[in-house]
Amino acid sequence: MSVFPIMLLLSNSLLGWVEIVGNPRVTPEVTRDVCLLARMMAANLYCAQIEDLMFELSMWRCNDELRSRADELHQSSKKDAKHYIEFWKKVPPNEPYRVILGDVRDNLYNTRERSRELLSSGHSDIPEEATLTNLEQLLEPLELCYRSLCACGDRVIADGTLLDFLRQVSTFGLSLVKLDIRQESDRHTDALDAITSYLGIGSYREWSEERRQEWLLSELNGKRPLFGADLPMTEEVADVMGAFQVIAELPGDNFGAYVISMATSPSDVLAVELLQRECHIKTPLRVVPLFEKLADLEAAPAALARLFSIDWYRERINGKQEVMIGYSDSGKDAGRLSAAWQMYKAQEDLVKVAKQFGVKLTMFHGRGGTVGRGGGPTHLAILSQPPDTINGSLRVTVQGEVIEQSFGEEHLCFRTLQRFTAATLEHGMRPPISPKPEWRALLDEMAVVATEEYRSIVFQEPRFVEYFRLATPETEYGRMNIGSRPSKRKPSGGIESLRAIPWIFAWTQTRFHLPVWLGFGGAFKHILKKDIRNFHMLQEMYNEWPFFRVTIDLVEMVFAKGNPGIAALYDRLLVSEGLQPLGEKLRANYEETQKLLLQVAGHKDLLEGDPYLKQRLRLRDAYITTMNVCQAYTLKRIRDPDYHVALRPHLSKEVMDTSKPAAELVTLNPASEYAPGLEDTLILTMKGIAAGLQNTG
Repeated sequence: MSVFPIMLLLSNSLLGWVEIVGNPRVTPEVTRDVCLLARMMAANLYCAQIEDLMFELSMWRCNDELRSRADELHQSSKKDAKHYIEFWKKVPPNEPYRVILGDVRDNLYNTRERSRELLSSGHSDIPEEATLTNLEQLLEPLELCYRSLCACGDRVIADGTLLDFLRQVSTFGLSLVKLDIRQESDRHTDALDAITSYLGIGSYREWSEERRQEWLLSELNGKRPLFGADLPMTEEVADVMGAFQVIAELPGDNFGAYVISMATSPSDVLAVELLQRECHIKTPLRVVPLFEKLADLEAAPAALARLFSIDWYRERINGKQEVMIGYSDSGKDAGRLSAAWQMYKAQEDLVKVAKQFGVKLTMFHGRGGTVGRGGGPTHLAILSQPPDTINGSLRVTVQGEVIEQSFGEEHLCFRTLQRFTAATLEHGMRPPISPKPEWRALLDEMAVVATEEYRSIVFQEPRFVEYFRLATPETEYGRMNIGSRPSKRKPSGGIESLRAIPWIFAWTQTRFHLPVWLGFGGAFKHILKKDIRNFHMLQEMYNEWPFFRVTIDLVEMVFAKGNPGIAALYDRLLVSEGLQPLGEKLRANYEETQKLLLQVAGHKDLLEGDPYLKQRLRLRDAYITTMNVCQAYTLKRIRDPDYHVALRPHLSKEVMDTSKPAAELVTLNPASEYAPGLEDTLILTMKGIAAGLQNTG
């Protein structure tokens, strides 16, 4: 059996979620169709495997258990007009394994056809009871065949194709992948507000957290239905309720967790539990709160403690809880240093709360592909987690921008799984040291200063948003269909409404990487100015504390990829004269932060401790810089159609042939709103720069 699909599945079900989230095109109908399509594909693949087994298991010797089952099936089965290529006639009773497998194939056929009909027309004549609705129905007859073969002395045969198939089925299930559903907490608040307004008991949105919890728990402990088909719903509320109805309609093995993004309080979790019950979901999904912003991470332990103190909730989770922490939005909210430190402390406190209540806690790390979104070398990232926060299990997201480099080929799948496995085992067997009290105190003070400096520029500088949109391709990126979701959560608003992906992506394109390093310089200056002896403590932290070392090393790697000269070119071409001093101020901060970082790490040059990576970045630099220059001038042409770049004759004789109209010379993407070829050039440079600056650790 090929290991590649198993590794790919592990990447989906164990290391991250599958469903694209935050995209308005991912409607309940799309979610439903994806689940049905995956179920149809799984049944189709298994049908082919079953026919191979029917060829192989032609023997008549079997144990009494299998013989009895085969006789019963043979007597009750009828010849159907199914379009089988092989074994289309009724199997004789002296081939008991084929009788058993033939019945499995019939059930798989019905499962496939029902899914196909539901996909194509929305209804099916095949009843659900004639299909496979849970994994045990498929595994049980296969395990029966395995036991019988072993009992009759045919273990060599049992351990061949049959055992491989059992492993495939156990791994992929009947749905190939499990979809995680993800929705923002505010959308659930809107849904419950519609319900309470419909019931005439007030506005849920305006209630305090205590009143929300009280009402949610009273309803969870009760049995009355809260609403009917006449519930008035806005389009947004209908979308939320539609997702719950899809979960209720489809078999439970299609889904994994229900992730609540932007979770802030216990009521966010209880709200999803109540909505699952009201929509009659037979097997409720486990609910995973995602704490993202700095204040929410600080409040997360108290929120979890409150949930665990509720008898109903403790009984519901059966001793297991999953909590997700968000690297992307916490970094956008407070800067890389403060976010990383707060997530470290939050994990420690969450684990303490879980131990206090006897709950097994699994941390779900919402890492992105870039350093600004929590990305970095897998092995080091895991080993830098606080002691006792992994305990043999964890989940991490595998983002779309790095999925190919982690799982694109068979050997990459093996290597990725080896990295996760080795680091998880090493973290448990040789836990990292806990930070000393004086280290904690120093980093607490640094985080406060770093957050102040970061927010003073990103959120409090009056003209920063204007500068950001001029100096980077963020505006053009938002117009192009090259992201997994819209660039903003809300059409209006500033940085707070911008998603973390375009926020990081835009600064990466200009090689300035502002979200990664901004705040470090101010923190270092404050600590060193306060007491020069802190310099030796910082070096001690770097040399002895894995978390601090990994944090500094990743920022150093980003500086090695950065180039303030390139950012200055974008400023000179794209930024208005009145805003250029802001860019100069930020570039001076960049240079100062880089020097301070090297001093703390004890390095004279960037990446002097990793000459191999340094050489690879040097080789890439000429190509990336060329694309940067091309992109900067392309943006200038897009924003100022009257601007022209003088072309040298040796570049292209065809381009210099002015007798041909431009439309004949450049026909790429004729539907673009820009001049011919500009949008395509911009997309190519965006993707090229992003690929060239991918994490190389």
